Amino acid sequence: MPRGNKPPSQRQLRVGEELRHAIANVIERGDFRDPDLLGRAITVTEVRVGPDLRNATVFVVPLGGGEVVPILAGLKRAKAYLRHEIGRSVQLRMVPDLSFQADTTFDEASRIDHILSSPEVRRDVGRPPPIDEDFATDGDDGE
Repeated sequence: MPRGNKPPSQRQLRVGEELRHAIANVIERGDFRDPDLLGRAITVTEVRVGPDLRNATVFVVPLGGGEVVPILAGLKRAKAYLRHEIGRSVQLRMVPDLSFQADTTFDEASRIDHILSSPEVRRDVGRPPPIDEDFATDGDDGE
């Protein structure tokens, strides 16, 4: 398996979850001076940590919808402050460098749900699958 496709280790998952909680707490407090972050409800959905624990990607979504681009820009500007606050609350040798991305999984799930509820798909799902004559058995095990 190529190195880039390797699943995250238990340590990466644990550190990512700890960082997610710490970042969410800092954002919830709302101690930002940035105009793009003031008064905005932001949900931190996931934090993916690299294998060396030096880099972390923070996935965010604005609570209640809205434009995510200004939020990402504000978080990027507040990165040093966030790292400082994380360093105070999480016991790590080194606080990872943070990058921020919009979480599109909710949009993707909504798109898939819309497709599955379309009349064409419902019509096809209601039918039993076709029987392949080559693989059909008549109950005889060949003995």
